[in-house]
Amino acid sequence: MAHNIFLAATETRSGKPALLPGMMEMLMSSLPKVGFFRPVINAIRPGWEDQSINLVLEHFELDISYDDAHGCTFKKAQELIQAGRRAELLDIIISKYNVVKARYDFVLCDGTNFRGQDPALEMELNTELAINLAAPMLLVISAKDKSTAEIGKQVQTAIETCLDNGADVLGCIINKAEETLSLASLRLKTDLPVFIIPERAELYLPTVADVKRWLGGTVICGEKKLRALVGNTVVAAMEVGNFLPKIKESSLIITPGDRNDIILGCVAAQQSSGYPDISGIVLTGGLLPHENVLNLLNGLAPESMPAIISLEKATAETIQKTSEIDSQLGVDDNQRIALASGDFRRSIDCDILKRRLITSKSTHMTPKMFEFMLLERAAKDVQRVVLAEGTCDRILCSASILQRRGVANIVLLGPEDEVKARARAFDVDLKWVEIIDPSHSVLTERFMAKYIELRQGKGVSEEVARERMRDVSYFGTMMVYEGLADAMVSGAENTTAHTIRPAFEFVKTKPGISVVSSVFLMCLHDRVLVYGDCAVNPNPDARQLAEIALSSAETARIFGIEPRVAMLSYSTGTSGKGQDVERIAEATKLAKQLIAEKELDLPLEGPLQYDAAVDPGVAATKMPNSAVAGKATVFIFPDLNTGNNTYKAVQRTAGAVAIGPILQGLKKPINDLSRGCTVDDIVNTVAITAIQAQAEKRAAL
Repeated sequence: MAHNIFLAATETRSGKPALLPGMMEMLMSSLPKVGFFRPVINAIRPGWEDQSINLVLEHFELDISYDDAHGCTFKKAQELIQAGRRAELLDIIISKYNVVKARYDFVLCDGTNFRGQDPALEMELNTELAINLAAPMLLVISAKDKSTAEIGKQVQTAIETCLDNGADVLGCIINKAEETLSLASLRLKTDLPVFIIPERAELYLPTVADVKRWLGGTVICGEKKLRALVGNTVVAAMEVGNFLPKIKESSLIITPGDRNDIILGCVAAQQSSGYPDISGIVLTGGLLPHENVLNLLNGLAPESMPAIISLEKATAETIQKTSEIDSQLGVDDNQRIALASGDFRRSIDCDILKRRLITSKSTHMTPKMFEFMLLERAAKDVQRVVLAEGTCDRILCSASILQRRGVANIVLLGPEDEVKARARAFDVDLKWVEIIDPSHSVLTERFMAKYIELRQGKGVSEEVARERMRDVSYFGTMMVYEGLADAMVSGAENTTAHTIRPAFEFVKTKPGISVVSSVFLMCLHDRVLVYGDCAVNPNPDARQLAEIALSSAETARIFGIEPRVAMLSYSTGTSGKGQDVERIAEATKLAKQLIAEKELDLPLEGPLQYDAAVDPGVAATKMPNSAVAGKATVFIFPDLNTGNNTYKAVQRTAGAVAIGPILQGLKKPINDLSRGCTVDDIVNTVAITAIQAQAEKRAAL
C-alpha cells in the first residue's frame, strides 16, 4: 500500500497548483488522515510564504505548521547541490517529511513549481525526492500552445525518463488542454493512466491581490476589489483622452503615481456604462496622487472603486515583474477553488487512481473524509435541488460553490433582481444557477390549482392557494412534488415549521410509515454515528419509535454506515422497571416484528443504556454476546428532550461535527437548515439531500 503520492510538474506554468484542491478531496474521501508536504519551495523574498502550503493547510484545516509543511527553499537546495552536499539536502527534506508522515496516514507531496532558473535541475530533483520518499509520481504537463504531436512526445518522454531513473510513475495529467484533445489522437505507448483537463483560463489569471503580493505593493483604496481577475495589462503613458480607448475588460492599469488625470479617468470609466470594467490600478515610482484626489477617492462608495496599489518600483521594472506573475489560488478564493475541484473531478477518473494507489482502506472515518465522501457521491449523479431562500447571503455563496463543484444543479427562489443584487454585493457568481421568482413565475397558477386539488376538503380558497404558492417554502416543495426538482433545502432564515409544513400537507410520508422523523450524522474523530430523533418528534410512542428506528437504519445505509441499532433507555435489558423502560421494550419488540416482516438483515437491540451501546467493555458486562451492544452505530433516543440535549452535548464537548437534521420518512427529500448554519453546513446538507434523492430514484426502479 502506498502511503504517499508525489505530484510533479515537468515544466513552468503547468497549472499544477490548481490541481491541489481536487487531489486533496480525492484522497480525503478515501483516507482518514491526509497530510501535505512540499519538499522544496521558492522563497521570492524574506517573509514570503508559499501560497500552495497556505491554501491546503487552511482550506482543508490541516493541523500542520507552515514550517513543518516544507523541507527547504529552492535556493538552499541549489546551494547544497552545487557544493556537492546532495546527501545533506536529502537528509534535511526526509527528516522534515517524517514529521508529517508520523502524524498522518497518507501524505500528498507537492513538487516544485518551476520558478527557478534551471528547469532540468528541478525535474531531476523532483524525481530524486520522489524516489527517496518512496512516493509514486503523478506527472503534470501543460498542453498550452502545443501541437498534438508535441504533447504526445512530452508525455511519453516524461514517463520514460522518470521510469528510467527508477521512479514509480502512477500516471500523467495533461493540463490546460483544448477541448478537442483526445487520448486517441496522442497515440501514446504506455499502459499508465493519462488524463486530460481542459483549460479554464480564469483559474490561471492572477488576481489584483496576486499582483500586490508579487510586487510588494501597498493598497491605497479599493481593498474590497482585490479578488478581481487580471486579464491584461495596459500602460498609461499618454494623455487621458487618448488613453481611455485603450482600456479592455479586466485591464490592470500601470501608471506613475502622480498621474492624477489617469487615476481619475480610470475611476470615472469604472463607474460609467460606456467603458469595460478594469481590475485595478498600479501606481509606480513611489508616488501618490494629490492629497485632494486621495480625499475624493476615499469619499467614493467602496463597492464602486477598483483596487489601487502603490509601488516603489519604476514603471519599466513593474511591467517586467508583472509579466512574470504565476497566479495561484488564494486561501479565500472559494469560488475558483470550487471550480478547480469540479474540473478535476469531471476530468480525472478517481477510481482508477485510487485502485492503483490504495490497495487497502482504513476502517476509520473522519469528519473531513465523510464530508468529501458526501460531495463525491452527490457529484456522481447530479440532482436538481431547490434552495428556497435565494436572497440569503449564505445560501448564495453555497449555491455558487455547489454548482461550480458539480455537486448539484441549483435553483434559487426569490425576486430575480434582488437575488442578483445580493449576489453582486457578496461577489458571488451565479451564472450557472437558475433563479425563479414565485410571485411572477408561469408555474404559480399551475401550482395553485394543484394545491387546491391536493387539499380538497380543507376549505382552501383560490386566494389562500395563490398566497401559499407565492411563499418560497410552498413553491419549492411543490416543485419537488411535481417532479420539476429532485429535492429542496430551506431553513437558513425560516423556521423549521415554515420549512416542513408544506411537505406534511401534500408530499406526505412513504407507504407503511406514519411519522416523519430526523437524524443527525455525528462525525467523531474516527467514525460516524447516527442519532435519531433529535429534532422533530417530542414524545414518540412505541410504534413511532419502531418506525424511527427502521427509517434511521435506512438513512445510515444510504450514507455508507453499517446500521446496528440501539434503542436507548436509562436501563439495559430487563435490569430496570418503569413506564419509560416498558415503552422502549415495546418499541424494540415492534421494530423486530417489522424487520421480520420486511425480511431485513438489521441488528437491533433494546432497551440499552448509552454506555452499553457504545462501549465494548460495558457491553460485555451488561449485555454479553449482543450483535449491537458495544458496537452500535444508530442510536434511537426515547424522546426529543433526551436526543436534542445529547447530540448537542457530544457536539460541544467531544468536538464532533453534527450534520443535520436530516428528515426521513417523506416521499420526497426535503431538509431543514439551522438558522445559525454556515456555508459549509449548507453545502453538506445539500449534498446529503442530493444523495437521498439518488436513493429515492434507485428505490423506485
